Amino acid sequence: MMLSLFYMGGVVSIEEKRTWIYAVVTVAVSAVYFAIILRQVPGTDVSKIAYVGPMLTAVGVAVVVSIVANIVAAIASPGETDVKDERDRQIDRLGDHVGFYVVSVLALAPLGLAMAEAKQFWIANALYLAFVLAAFASSVVKIVAYRRGL
Repeated sequence: MMLSLFYMGGVVSIEEKRTWIYAVVTVAVSAVYFAIILRQVPGTDVSKIAYVGPMLTAVGVAVVVSIVANIVAAIASPGETDVKDERDRQIDRLGDHVGFYVVSVLALAPLGLAMAEAKQFWIANALYLAFVLAAFASSVVKIVAYRRGL
């Protein structure tokens, strides 16, 4: 699916390509992070799991991979890099609003965990998951808006 975006040339705007990149990188990097961390949970005291370094690494890798992928997309579509019309701005705004509401609701889980005095491991990972799901929801809304209209 991601590959088809680059074959379609001018049909897909650079903003839509950036949205796809953001969605794919967010899902891929967080999936790797959670696979590495959560496989350690069974039979282990979670306070002994070193999650901070891997979480910061996951965030850093996501940022770097997104930047590199956006540069590659811009090089592949040189005439589109500065083109952002009103439709792009509306779609961006809609996706950001949805992402805001998703993270606002999902942030109640780590808040509840903190109030229940859960281990920091669970609070931090619940908050990270809330950010990941909000980013993914925002991207999905934007992609649907690009594909089906506002």
